[in-house]
Amino acid sequence: MDETSSNKDLSFFKPQGATMRGEVRVIKLILSGWLIAIVGFQLFAYLLEVSYSELLLEDLVFFNLPIQFWLSGQLLPLWFIILCVLFNVWMDRHSVQSLEGSLRFRIKPLKNGEE
Repeated sequence: MDETSSNKDLSFFKPQGATMRGEVRVIKLILSGWLIAIVGFQLFAYLLEVSYSELLLEDLVFFNLPIQFWLSGQLLPLWFIILCVLFNVWMDRHSVQSLEGSLRFRIKPLKNGEE
């Protein structure tokens, strides 16, 4: 019963322990990188549209699509997948370095004569 009440104290917004703080920091960095890419690209496309470079947006074509459609429809989901891969690689390396909070099964060596 005490164990379940301690699990309720865990929160993304109030991380406890160095391991959880590190994980939350990386999650925040990944999400902010995704947000910056989405908002930054849309802002960049808007600024190109209202400036003299509107012709640039209309003339650039990639796979028969205007460049802004390709970037927002293909590049941003690809950027999200890249960020997810980076997060998983970081989590794998972090979990190997810090065994805290993970289950590890260890086989005790057999003594001589035991099977």
